[in-house]
Amino acid sequence: MQNPYVQYMYSYPHKTAYRRLSGVNLREYCAHLAGGGHSLYMHVPFCQTKCGYCNLFSVTGQGKADVDRYLDAVERQCIQYAELLGTCGTVFSELVIGGGTPLYLQESQLKRMFQMLDHYFMFSENCERVIETAPNQTTKEKLDILKQAGITRISVGIQSLEEQQLKVLGRHHAASQAKEALALIQSYAFPCVNVDMIYGIPGQTEENLLTNLKEILQFKPDEIFLYPLYIKHGAGLVYKGIAIDTKSAYQLYQKAAFFLIQAGYRQDSMRRFVRSQTAREFAECGLSSSLAVGCGARSYLGRLHFCTPYTITRQDCLSKIEEYEQTEDYTVITNGILLSDEELKRRYVIRHLFVQPGLSQQQYEARFCSQAMDDFPILRSWEAAGYVQQHEETSRQSGLERYLSLTQRGMGLSDYLGPQLISPQIKKAMEEWEEQYGDA
Repeated sequence: MQNPYVQYMYSYPHKTAYRRLSGVNLREYCAHLAGGGHSLYMHVPFCQTKCGYCNLFSVTGQGKADVDRYLDAVERQCIQYAELLGTCGTVFSELVIGGGTPLYLQESQLKRMFQMLDHYFMFSENCERVIETAPNQTTKEKLDILKQAGITRISVGIQSLEEQQLKVLGRHHAASQAKEALALIQSYAFPCVNVDMIYGIPGQTEENLLTNLKEILQFKPDEIFLYPLYIKHGAGLVYKGIAIDTKSAYQLYQKAAFFLIQAGYRQDSMRRFVRSQTAREFAECGLSSSLAVGCGARSYLGRLHFCTPYTITRQDCLSKIEEYEQTEDYTVITNGILLSDEELKRRYVIRHLFVQPGLSQQQYEARFCSQAMDDFPILRSWEAAGYVQQHEETSRQSGLERYLSLTQRGMGLSDYLGPQLISPQIKKAMEEWEEQYGDA
């Protein structure tokens, strides 16, 4: 079997395909944010330490004054965005706060962040509020603030409960701290608690992975995300010469997925396992609008995707944060991509096919006036190979739906199949970025 771990397609296209834009302003795209049903994302690019596998936009070693200065800039951005959105009647139904490690902020800074967001933006009554944390930053005082702020989903990065594996990953918490953090989080009865775990760690065996999962299940998390270990450009593990045994990792995935399904978790994607056996309803997400605030955050407004230029070194990240803090007009968009009709179709297929219940063929036809199997013949070859299947399900929203969905085998190969849907143009742009910055 070929390497099943080519690329995680959590969004399309990747930031490395973005380029400099000119003459583009947020004002021209506000119509995409009219009314309700939108998402607001805030990026907190600070961490106590940098994990060995991380190549996200984040920096370490920043003190209170640095974070305060960053929040000052975020507030200026919020003020400018709020002025535009006021004419659109924008109401957000989801607030996501990621990083970095959002709970790296001190208690006073966390309170300020939530007060700021609630002051400048409108949220629906049943708004989903999501935040990430890590064991070292999970304290009673900070969880009190999250509870007061109405957080509905908290995601905690555990990754492993084996001390040696935590050391390999460059995680700076002990297994005991991880369990204490989970117990504390569960005592707050947040509506949804998610735990992130990693497999494919050098030295990891089936026995200790399943033992870890059994321990995690004692805390009854609502969701578990199983991530394969990737070592990509900019990650600290690149320079340690650590290699991933992809065959062994795939076998670990199969064992872990089977274990969680047997334990009563529903598998929604290659990574996501939900403590529920109720079938997941179709939710259209390929063309939804999401606005972001903060440096490194990405916005999706129809054809327009934009964010801070993607960087991987600490110095470059610090430089981008400084530029962000000195920005006068945050409505001017200088880096991103405008998607063609074909790229919109690719994004739609990728965003739906790799999450259950799959790609609704009626919804695709209604949006694009064509059939997905005709637009992307590779889907037929995947069907012949047993990676995808066509089936019908009854939806509460729209009656009988015809879906194209991953089979169990196809789901486990999502990171091998997904990259095959990248267009030649996007692939070329990504390769150009790698040639220029990949070895930084």
